[in-house]
Amino acid sequence: MMVYWSLALLLPLLVQSLPITEEGLPIDCEDVFRNGSIHNGIYTIYPVGQEVPMEVYCDMGCTDNESHQGHWTVIMRRMDGTVNFDRPYSHYEEGFGDKNGEFWLGLQNMHLLTWRTKYMLRVDMEDFEEGKVYALYGTFYLESKSDGYRLRLVDFKNGGAGDSLRLHNGQRFSTFDRDQDGWYWGHCYKDHRYGGFWYLGGNGGCSALNANTNGRYQWEHYGSNDGSGLLWKGWTPNSLKAISMKVKKLSLDELTS
Repeated sequence: MMVYWSLALLLPLLVQSLPITEEGLPIDCEDVFRNGSIHNGIYTIYPVGQEVPMEVYCDMGCTDNESHQGHWTVIMRRMDGTVNFDRPYSHYEEGFGDKNGEFWLGLQNMHLLTWRTKYMLRVDMEDFEEGKVYALYGTFYLESKSDGYRLRLVDFKNGGAGDSLRLHNGQRFSTFDRDQDGWYWGHCYKDHRYGGFWYLGGNGGCSALNANTNGRYQWEHYGSNDGSGLLWKGWTPNSLKAISMKVKKLSLDELTS
């Protein structure tokens, strides 16, 4: 009887953790890979069903002969400054850019992709001296639009980059036309022109210098004391050459470990 009641209590949680979509439709790039598409590129996924297709870039790991390390769904990428990230809230909500180059998948798409089941987040970055590091978060998701697409992160694992998102965890997304940073005496974006991000504001001001994937691109090694550039201060105070964010479902082993 105890076993029966334990299963009865666990079943709703297990059901809630599974994506609700039509059988056979890929919900992310890992499903695309399992369906036989092994190369990096743009694919269509269906995280909430056939009626809401989502076009994404899949990093399968094939470029470095490490496909078992891949199967990532890329949610943002900066690499050459060809796309303007100084945009209003509606653009950040809907997504913009070129998925073969620089792009932002969209806050609503990120929410739909990550809220039904457990996803990890990997942030890859490169400096202008060709150094490469990453940061890994064992759990990542965005809250809904009504909660300002609040950032949720758990279980940081260091790949040399340091945890620059720690203070941004739990913050809502802000742009120049939507101030949700919580800074009572100012507006992080308007005062510093950083770009849309999960800024932390409070009595102490902005913590935008910890991380910002969406700042003004700098085409050279650049000290970022003024907040310009692509920032990840856990690794370097200088602007980065490239940075990307990508997600992947946790395996059963990772969920139970």
